[in-house]
Order: sequence, then structure tokens, then C-alpha cells
Amino acid sequence: MKDIDTMSVNAIRVLSADAIQKAKSGHPGLPLGCAAVGYELWGKIMNFNPEDVDWLNRDRFILSGGHGSMLLYSLLHLFGFGLTKEDLMQFRQLDSLTPGHPEYKHTRGVEATTGPLGAGMGMAVGMAIAEEHFAAKFNKPGYPVFDHYTYVLGGDGCMMEGISSEAFSLAGTLGLSKLIVLYDSNKISIEGSTDIAFTENVQKRFEAFGFQTLMVENGNDPEEIGNAIKAAQADKVRPSLITIKTKIGWGCPAKEGTAKAHGEPLGDENVAALKENLEWPSKEPFFVPDEVYDNYKKLVSDKKPAYDEWQKMFAEYCEKFPEMKEALDKEFDPSVAEALIDDEDYWKFEDKPQATRNLSGDVINKLKDRIPSLMGGSADLSPSTKTEMKGEPYFSKDNRLGRNMHFGIRELAMGAIGNGMMLSGLRAYVSTFFVFSDYLKPMARLAAIMKIPTIFVLTHDSIGVGEDGPTHEPIEQLAMFRAMPNFNVWRPADATETLASWYAAVTSKETPNAMVFTRQNLPQLKGSSKEALKGGYVLVDSDKETPDAIVIASGSEVQLGVEAKEALKAEGIDVRVVSMPCMDVFDAQSDEYK
Repeated sequence: MKDIDTMSVNAIRVLSADAIQKAKSGHPGLPLGCAAVGYELWGKIMNFNPEDVDWLNRDRFILSGGHGSMLLYSLLHLFGFGLTKEDLMQFRQLDSLTPGHPEYKHTRGVEATTGPLGAGMGMAVGMAIAEEHFAAKFNKPGYPVFDHYTYVLGGDGCMMEGISSEAFSLAGTLGLSKLIVLYDSNKISIEGSTDIAFTENVQKRFEAFGFQTLMVENGNDPEEIGNAIKAAQADKVRPSLITIKTKIGWGCPAKEGTAKAHGEPLGDENVAALKENLEWPSKEPFFVPDEVYDNYKKLVSDKKPAYDEWQKMFAEYCEKFPEMKEALDKEFDPSVAEALIDDEDYWKFEDKPQATRNLSGDVINKLKDRIPSLMGGSADLSPSTKTEMKGEPYFSKDNRLGRNMHFGIRELAMGAIGNGMMLSGLRAYVSTFFVFSDYLKPMARLAAIMKIPTIFVLTHDSIGVGEDGPTHEPIEQLAMFRAMPNFNVWRPADATETLASWYAAVTSKETPNAMVFTRQNLPQLKGSSKEALKGGYVLVDSDKETPDAIVIASGSEVQLGVEAKEALKAEGIDVRVVSMPCMDVFDAQSDEYK
């Protein structure tokens, strides 16, 4: 390692230690242990342009161990993404650009919000799926418009979480060769050595998944790390796991290799000892020598030719294949979905009692020809949840054009993968029985935090699943999802409301949506309308201007509300029936409307 490389790696360590010390909280272990990994990957391997963070063909980097956020913030600062030294000084402070865990859409250059361990692993799989799909759909010989890698860095905790097995089992089955997993193997957890609870051979596990497995013996050797990543890139049929033997808290004599390095500031004395051990030229907090900044600037400028070459290639592509340029624009154009409001054919339906899950299936098959970016599937339940796009192939190792997904019985990973697909520009939907939404709820929550409109299709609502018994009857799930901020729960009562709820979901810009559908047939209600888009509306009004009572219901209970109105009318009680398919959307209406 050249002296300037050593200095540049150590700059990551020093900035991380200083920021965490100033904040009086944080996790120095990962940034100190993985500094060389971050430097080699970002500096010598990844393609990106800090001036164009939305570049279609940028390589993606996900820090699945989000607690190690100072590694990412140091990289964003040093590589010129606009994160200033002052921002680093505000680490973990309210409203700063450097929150405790990385937040998508909050900090420039952050590809996904991570915090729950393993979630980044699943989202990375979704991103790799999207890359393969877009490449198959839009690339032409000599014109690799989509040709990028997805890198995800996580530690022992991510590997312990079940979601990593769920997600990477699918990744191996699908042969996602552009997915490279960097495993920070420091063998330390909060409670001590990982031997207390985690002794499996992770390499063998990933071989069983269908991964190429590689080993880096010295996690502080950028050259060895770089060679392993290049070997991973060379495998064109399998995703790769690179196990990197690191030392948590590397460089801090008193805490290196111990659990104490994980989740607390090093302490002033230990920060000073770290800098002395690294032969850092100044004890001044946040000091980075000019020659180090110059090196990072050079590393960025060295990436510019590849970016410029891609831009030139893409301009030629657009000129040579105007129909592909038009299709590409349509893929990412939100107005395509918004046009459905005036699409008469979209709003047509067969007027007969139907289960809303069946109606939803009909709507999905209307949408597939109207929204080219629509892609999704279920956790092995599409015949029951009615989520298959008829006539469309399934995405597989042999067919990257497929828009239907077999997620397998992996609800938690499915939610994360759907989020990753969504982050890449697809309009993703995932599906399971409503009662099993408990298994995916953390990923629905992450979608809400990230402000991405992932669609969660949840069927077999309420006690209408009767004979399956209490394990399959969703009772408390509705309240759980409705309690979540920035999350819309749609529970339509008939065909019109089902169409409206799907329209709301595919036009949503920053809010994920749960679509809750019945297994049992429901009647088409007289009076239902597009007013459902307001979240709640008067379905059947009272005879008097001021009703004696108002019955508010959603989903399968709305028909009961209508029947109750008739029964009460016979007793001289005048009732207004309000259908409320989405409480949150209704709450957002004006007081005058409400």
C-alpha cells in the first residue's frame, strides 16, 4: 500500500473517530475495521459521479450495517458528494445531514435507509434484480446502457439475521452475478465474541446458496480486497460473497478486536492514541491533510472518462434507437400512471358480486399494459392473492425480461427486495396473506421511512377466512399498519373502490400502500365512486340534512353498514353511510370536506 493510500484509509478512521467522539455516541468499530474496504471499493473499483448522483448506470453501494454510518459519511465527504466537514461535526444531531443511521433522500449519495440489520442485504438483491431486468429490456449490442454492480457491506449481525438467508437464497437461485456481498467478518458482537451464538461456516452456507465464495485474509490490505472484488466481477453466472477478515476498531490499541469498540465513543484518550498509532500528522479534531484531499479528488477525476464514455454511448443509443429512448422515458415517467384517471377502459368492471382479491387481479392485468415499470409477485401465493400478470413471463436466471416474480416463501426478504426494486425505478408490488404481513412489516416500515411507494398486496382479510382458523385470520394487522406514519392502508369495499385504491397506489410518489383484499365475494355497492380517492365519502346519504347517526365502515363491513341503515330506517332512525377505504388519505382532506 502506497503511503498516500495508507493516509487516505486512515483519514476515514480519524474522521469517524472524531465525529463519534464529538457526538458522544455512535459505532466506531465498523468504520475503523472497514476503512480499507471502503477506500478500495469506492476509490479503485466503483463507477460513480458525485456531480450526478442519479446517473442511471452508477454502481450501487448499500451499507447494510447502518450503525457504521460514519464509514459512509466519511466516504461521501472525501469523494466530494457535498457532505462538508461541518456536517460530519453534526453527526447524530437533530436535522443534520449525518443522522445516526443512513437515510435515503436525506443525505446525498445514500442509496437506501438502513438500520435493522440485514435489511440492506435484501434491498441489494432487489437492486440487482432491477439491473438485470433493465439490462435485458433496454441494452443493445454495443450499447450497455445498464451495466452496473450492486455492492452491499454487512457484518456478523447481518449474517445472523434470517433475512440474509432468505434474500441470498433467492439471489443464488436467480444467478445475480452483478451482486457482490462484502462480509465484514470481525467475529465480535455486542455481547462478546460471535462464538457465543454464531459458529456456522458462512462460506459453506453461501456455496449452498449458489454463490462464488472468496476470502480476504487481511481486511486492512486494499490490494488484496481489490483483487477479490475483481475476481467477483469475473464470475458472470453467480453472485459473490467476499468474506473479509477485519478487526473491529482497528488502530485503537485499547479497544481493537473487542466488543467495547462496537457501540460507544472511543474516549478522548483513545482517540489520541489512535492518531498516534496511525502516525496522524495532527491531533486536531477532523484534521485531514491537503494531500489526502488531493488524492481523493484524483480518484474522482479518474472515474470521469468512464462516465463521459457512457454519456457519449447513451447519446448515440438514443439517436440510433429512438423507440428505445421513448420506452426508457416511459419506464420512469410518473404521468403514465396518472393518465389512468381519464382512462375509461381502466374504470370498467363486471357488475356482479366478486372477491376484492379477484378484482385486484383484474386491475393488475389492466395495469400491466399501461405501466411498463410494473413488476412484482408473491411469497408463493399468486394463485391465491391473484397477483400474476397473465401472459407475462417470470423473472428467472434464463429470462431477465420477466415481470412476474417468484419470491418464494420469504416474506421478510420479499419486502426488502421489493423496496430495492422500487429504489431502482421499478413500480414494485409484493404480496402475501394479510395475516402473514407480520413477517414483512419491518420492510413496510422502512419503505415508509424512505418515502418510496412500494405496494403491499395483502389478501384474505379479516374473519372471512373462517375455516382456516385463528392462525390465518388477520385481526390486529389492520391497526398495526394504520398506526404507521406515512403509510396508506386501502381496504376497498367493491370493484370501484378497488380500482380507485390501485390508482392511488400506482400514482403515489412518497407513500407506500397496503392493499387489503377479501377472499369472500362482496356486492357492487350502489353509490360507490371515484370519490374513494379522497379516502372516505358518503356512500348512502341520510334523508334528512342532519342524520340521526353516521355509520363509517371499510372493506367487507361497508355492505353491513348499508344493511344496518335499512334496518334502522324501519325503526325510524335516519342514518348516513360513509365508506372509508383509507383513513390516512381521508385525514388529509380539508376540514370543509370532512
